[in-house]
Amino acid sequence: MNLSKVRMVLIATSHAGNIGAAARAMKNMGLERLYLVAPRDFPSEEALVRASGATDVLQQAVVCDSLAEALQGVGVVYGSSARQRTLAWPEVDVRGCAVQVSEVSLQDEVAIVFGRERIGLTNEELQLCHTLLHIPTNPDYSSLNVASAVQVVAYELRMAFLSSESAPVVEPVVADALARAEEMAHFYTHLEQTLVELEFLDPKNPRQLMPRLQRFFHRSQPTQLELGMLRGILSAALKKKKA
Repeated sequence: MNLSKVRMVLIATSHAGNIGAAARAMKNMGLERLYLVAPRDFPSEEALVRASGATDVLQQAVVCDSLAEALQGVGVVYGSSARQRTLAWPEVDVRGCAVQVSEVSLQDEVAIVFGRERIGLTNEELQLCHTLLHIPTNPDYSSLNVASAVQVVAYELRMAFLSSESAPVVEPVVADALARAEEMAHFYTHLEQTLVELEFLDPKNPRQLMPRLQRFFHRSQPTQLELGMLRGILSAALKKKKA
């Protein structure tokens, strides 16, 4: 595992103390890359106090205006959420996530996204994630503070990291780079425009077509080369339509 390729992303955090506590949890477990999307109060003295010495993590934190901006350069995205969704999404528990990250982070950037304290991730934000990350809490009381959620995930990542450190050294297989989050976003725009032009998608009555297609492609995790081929097919289809 390469912990330096793992970023923790907090969206619209309301309480500065949670940002500081998350930074402390990260540093405890060897994680340093914190991204903050539209935080309500940052920089903050309260965040510094709650960080309890993890000030370097706060000082290096990247503040972004949107989740899409925070995911630039990322190959695989996990979205932490306790809410059930109408549209089923690929899901993994926190320990399974750590095992996957242990492999993926050897060659790709990974982001783990945490939603707002009260409502978590919106459906639109979840659509930017490949997999839903689930922490198996008590079903009778599943509410988990965002900093506590970061601590649980960071701990499992640390355990997977230590396990990988003690495992026999095996040369990683060099594979084609996965398509980055921003490349996937451009592809989805291109795909939607093409489907509208081909009259396959009715923009006045889209139903769940695009979310289902996004779920499919997230599950497939296309490489940059494969995504280029797909976009070439879309361009060819549009050209044929207009001929």
